[in-house]
Amino acid sequence: MVLSLQHISRRIQPTTLFHQCCYFRTSLQAAAMSSARDTTHQSDIGKMKLENDGSFKRAPSAFRSWIHPKDSQFPAERDRYHLYVSYACPWATRTLITRKLKGLEDIIPVTVVSPHMGENGWPFASVDPFPGADTDPLYDSNYVRDLYFKADPNYGGRFTVPVLWDKKQNTVVNNESSEIIRMLNSAFNHILPPEKAAVDIYPQGLQKQIDEVNSWVYDTVNNGVYRAGFAGSQEAYEAAVYPLFESLDRLEKMLTGKDYLVGDRLTEADIRLFVTVVRFDPVYFSHFKCNLRDIRHGYPAINRWMKKLYWTNEAFRLSTNFQHIKVHYYWSQTKVNPTRVVPVGPIPDIEAL
Repeated sequence: MVLSLQHISRRIQPTTLFHQCCYFRTSLQAAAMSSARDTTHQSDIGKMKLENDGSFKRAPSAFRSWIHPKDSQFPAERDRYHLYVSYACPWATRTLITRKLKGLEDIIPVTVVSPHMGENGWPFASVDPFPGADTDPLYDSNYVRDLYFKADPNYGGRFTVPVLWDKKQNTVVNNESSEIIRMLNSAFNHILPPEKAAVDIYPQGLQKQIDEVNSWVYDTVNNGVYRAGFAGSQEAYEAAVYPLFESLDRLEKMLTGKDYLVGDRLTEADIRLFVTVVRFDPVYFSHFKCNLRDIRHGYPAINRWMKKLYWTNEAFRLSTNFQHIKVHYYWSQTKVNPTRVVPVGPIPDIEAL
């Protein structure tokens, strides 16, 4: 049904009419642009461009605003923000773990996309009702790309998750996981119960050590598996895979006899490493050709550390969905696996503690 502006105005207060019309017009523009433009280069991983030497270079995240307790633009408020994630994505899983650790489930709702990331990017259950996937409760979007175009009709980057969304301003606050987990760690403490506010994954006395570990773990491990898996030349592959295993050897020594990477407490360094290590044997070992050693046989200290986090801390266990993980990588990344056959192993996905 098409409504005239006069018809709409009878149902909307004059003080809000301008804002409602502007939002309605922007939404229509975003929908039209997303349907008319060829956006597959932004969403289809099969069309991903490599560097001239065949190496993979990850593009930086585009939305980098911050939530602060008393910020004038993005203040920390209950049920103002919404988190869009994929269980398959390690970067998004960082935010799920942190949200659970901090007890933010009733403050920041979450929506999970389907693992079938095709030519249109991450789909919601409305177009791909995969078990465990959700519909978009805010706008009934079909794809994550619809959210990006709602925030910016001229957006030209990739349609990645996680997405931290502001429901009041109808825009993306931030889509960089390393920054989102730090916001979740402290920005909402004033509205959390004391026991959850006291949880601190980035304690001041350990920040320098955490930052140092994060730096080389990100470059050689978190992103290193992708650089190996997406490499378009032998040289680019070997330039990624050997440093990856050198770092795993280094991590094995660091975790021998220890439960945590930095200090004697759980920090964001553990969260950032866990999301890669838990995917290693089911996906990266075979799919990304990171096969010098697997975790369960080649790295006993890392394996014990990972299993302890998974089996004794529900924030890690409940944020890990091996079905979504395996289906996404083997089905979506057709440049690496053109048949889309999903292997049944390893069995089990993760060993008992």
